[in-house]
Amino acid sequence: MPWDVRVLDYKSERHCKKSSFAFYRAVRDLLAVWVLEDMRTMEVFHWEEDGRACAYSPSEALLYALVHDHQPYARYLLSRYSLAALETPSKSFCCCPSSTAPHLAMAVRYNRVGILKMILSAAKGFRECERLGYVNRRGCAHLDGGKTPLHLACELVRPECLIVLLGHSASPCVTDAQGNTPLDSLLAQIGRGAPDPRLQRLCLGYLILFLPELRCKARRQLQENAGRWRARLGEQAFQWLSGSAPTSLFVRAMQALIHSAPPEHLDSLPLPDFLKPLDFRLQ
Repeated sequence: MPWDVRVLDYKSERHCKKSSFAFYRAVRDLLAVWVLEDMRTMEVFHWEEDGRACAYSPSEALLYALVHDHQPYARYLLSRYSLAALETPSKSFCCCPSSTAPHLAMAVRYNRVGILKMILSAAKGFRECERLGYVNRRGCAHLDGGKTPLHLACELVRPECLIVLLGHSASPCVTDAQGNTPLDSLLAQIGRGAPDPRLQRLCLGYLILFLPELRCKARRQLQENAGRWRARLGEQAFQWLSGSAPTSLFVRAMQALIHSAPPEHLDSLPLPDFLKPLDFRLQ
C-alpha cells in the first residue's frame, strides 16, 4: 500500500506527538538500523494537518537521518527503498509541494557530505532527464527562496557539498526565484566579508572550473569597486569576473578535462587532489 495512504485514523494527536519524539530521539542517539525500522514500520506515527495519523515513509525517515547524520540508516533507506526514499515528503515535512529535492537541500544545509553522496548515487536510478531535473530543482519558495542545492552550497559556503554537486551535473547556470545564479549568491557572501575568505575562494575556484560561460550580475559592481574586490577575489579571479581578461589556459584545460569525464571517474583522473569531487576532504 502506498505510504501516502497508509493512514491510521484511530491514533490520537497526543500519541502521534509522543511517538514522533521517540523516533526523533532514537535517530538522534544513532540507534541500530533494525531498531529504527521496527519503530518506523510498527509503532511510530506523525500527525498531519488534516487530522490524520500517518506512518513515517522512507522519505521522511531519511530527513531524520540527514538531520542527525545517521549514515548507516541513510544507507539502508536508500538501498532498500531506492528512489522511493527520495520522494517528496508530506506537507508536515515540506510546505512547498513543488520542491521535489528537499533531501539535497537539507544535506547541504547541515553539511552532510557523506549522505549527500549517497543520495546522488541513488539518483542515478532516475532517467537522465529526471536526474538532471532532480539535482537542479529549485527548493521551497518560503524557506529557501527558490534556490537550488547549488545556490545553497554557495550561500552557506560549503565547498565539499559544492564540488560534489558540480561533479554530479548540478548546473552553475540555473537561476533561483530572484534570477540569481550560484555565482551571484557566492559573490554576495564574498562581498559581505565573511570570517573565512579561504573557503569562499575555494568555492569560487570550483565554480569557475565548471562554468561554461560567465553569467554574473555583479560585473559592473566589480569594475566600480576594483580595489575592494581585488583584495577579496584575488587578481586572476577579479580579472576574469570583471571582464578585464579571459580565463587562463590552465583553467580552460581543467574545464575540458573535467567535462570529458563522468563523475564516477573524476577521482581516478590525474588531477590535483582539490579537484577530485568524490574524494575531496578539506584540510
